[in-house]
Amino acid sequence: MALQILDIVILLAAAFVPSLVYLIWIRNTERSGREPYPRLLRIFAYGAVISVVLAVMIEAVLMMLINVNFQRVTDVLGHNPSLESLLLAVVVAPFAEELTKSIAVLRNRRFISELEDGIVFGAAAGLGFAATENLLYESNAYFSGGAQAFIATAVIRSLSSALLHASSTSVVGLGIARSARQKKSWLPYYFAGVFMHGIFNLAASFGSLSESQLGPSAYLIGLAAAFAIAAVGISMVRAKIRELDGPQVRYRRQRSVIR
Repeated sequence: MALQILDIVILLAAAFVPSLVYLIWIRNTERSGREPYPRLLRIFAYGAVISVVLAVMIEAVLMMLINVNFQRVTDVLGHNPSLESLLLAVVVAPFAEELTKSIAVLRNRRFISELEDGIVFGAAAGLGFAATENLLYESNAYFSGGAQAFIATAVIRSLSSALLHASSTSVVGLGIARSARQKKSWLPYYFAGVFMHGIFNLAASFGSLSESQLGPSAYLIGLAAAFAIAAVGISMVRAKIRELDGPQVRYRRQRSVIR
């Protein structure tokens, strides 16, 4: 299938527009002291390019190291591609991706003046990462399955994976903000983001893992669980932003009344 300019525009729009819309939505959850768009877009771009490249490199190295020792297991139990794929999705990818996305937040930690800034920075990095990841998945669906597969993939990933990446890295971003403002360790927040990411990937993999026992309904169960995790995650993120932003909003209102 020849790639036309219009195809490129559609693929880029389908991957990047939802993530940018989500970024505006999350940024505007904060009512006081919103972060400037140029800074957020730089973090978004870092997540979309540098974080993705670093994650691919780290995942490749980790899987190579794991496979050396994994060979002992497969010699006994037999080669199981599903187990290898599950290990990559549930363990390796979350650890690598949350680490590389967090670098985008760490590079901008000097601009964190409020705890909720770290949440928004994390969302920006996660959404940039999600946009590039979605571009890869959606392009593959388009070339292998045509327009129908592309549309289905774009809708599903925009409503699940994009929100998951925003949510999990927002958790890490909050930890980095606490580290910058309160001198606390951000590692527990990193592991929490990894756990959230891993649980989501496990749900997304449920269909392929359980199809032999549950039939085609396994994919629907896994998809519903993935949607639920993404929805709950982003709701919690926005609730935390409003909670942290509340005192600032009330303070500004009181100042305006006094004046």
